[in-house]
Amino acid sequence: MKQSPLFSGIVYILLGSLFTYFAIQNVNETGWGFFSYLLVALATFDFGSGIRMIMFHFKLKNIQKK
Repeated sequence: MKQSPLFSGIVYILLGSLFTYFAIQNVNETGWGFFSYLLVALATFDFGSGIRMIMFHFKLKNIQKK
């Protein structure tokens, strides 16, 4: 079964939110370390991918209408 880009984008944004939450918890407990920066980088990539996938979904939908 194929997943739509909208569903994939939502999953990426949820993962980005989860990584952001873990990064905030890690910074509050141990300060800024390597693992904190890694979690922030993962969250950034996930948010970017999620937004890109959602935009792709709407562009694809507009092309299919024409």
